Amino acid sequence: MQGSVIYQDDQDKEYVGFATLPNQVHRKTVKKGFTFTLMVVGESGLGKSTLINSLFLTDLNKDRKVPNAQERIDQTVDIVKHTVGIEEKGIKLRLSIIDTPGFGDAINNTESWKPIEDYIDQQFEQYFRDESGLNRRNIQDNRVHCCLYFISPFGHGLRPLDVECMKALHEKVNIVPILAKADSLTQEEVFRKKMQIRGEVKQFGINIYQFPECDSDEDEDFKCQDQILKGSIPFAVIGSNVQVESKGRRVRGRIYPWGAVEVEDPAHSDFLLLRNMLVRTHMQDLKDVTRETHYENFRAQCIQNMTRMVVQERKRRWVESGYFPLPLAAVDTERERLIFEKDEELRRMQEVLQRIQEQMQRSQSEG
Repeated sequence: MQGSVIYQDDQDKEYVGFATLPNQVHRKTVKKGFTFTLMVVGESGLGKSTLINSLFLTDLNKDRKVPNAQERIDQTVDIVKHTVGIEEKGIKLRLSIIDTPGFGDAINNTESWKPIEDYIDQQFEQYFRDESGLNRRNIQDNRVHCCLYFISPFGHGLRPLDVECMKALHEKVNIVPILAKADSLTQEEVFRKKMQIRGEVKQFGINIYQFPECDSDEDEDFKCQDQILKGSIPFAVIGSNVQVESKGRRVRGRIYPWGAVEVEDPAHSDFLLLRNMLVRTHMQDLKDVTRETHYENFRAQCIQNMTRMVVQERKRRWVESGYFPLPLAAVDTERERLIFEKDEELRRMQEVLQRIQEQMQRSQSEG
């Protein structure tokens, strides 16, 4: 007995405890909750709202007004944001849906994607300002993490508007192409349409969201699902919030004279693949790519523009004063290096100042 106690004590001495770190991170993250912003882009009548409601079992557009023909001709692209809180098994998600009514509906759609592009940039800019401030504790992440781009099944692949819009957005957001209203096509037509769209995406140099490669230690089922996902682009989907009778069961779908189409039947559409990808398997990766690639590109461009403006302003002052400490051509590199060093020093000073403020606040509250 004595020996066993000593052995247990020895085991405890060898156990530091950092193996519980994942549990700590999990508890903190669950308490804070999750956020996800999804944008939907496509012309009217492709079932964007219906699909979103089907994906998240909610009704985000119950008060929507459908524009008449004249209103659609005169309509400009609007940006409409819906935010809803969803809770499932104790996990809270703040879901934001960015709708773009009016896109592709006007007679002249020249640069109709500009309001969409501007909105994405504005969210990056707001996050950059918040991140650069002194109080960064409660920053709201409203960056767009994914864009579902709806492609019409009626026509020959991508329209010129589709190409120009996706090329304007593909360096700023994760684009996931959607072949809408798949129930209007036969299975052979869906296959041919997918191949055509994939070919045109490659032909026009459009960068859509790339699924990450599987790790070598993943199980075979996961690897198989990953291959199915990659082979399903663009997702051919059907949306419906109506319960219909099919084979003695109540399912969400649509009734036609020739039979019923079930939204969640893999043989009828890629709805389940899309939902699993967005919610169960790749939501965090979509957020990671947004943060590590799209936002970092924007941030680097902002810093570069700020540096260029500072250098140009100093050059202007030197010219006005007639003072040239170095040839102007040699100033750029040296000045930019110094400015970056000062920027880093300022950031460290801000962090120190924030810690001092927090200490003072704690001292006042304890006193």
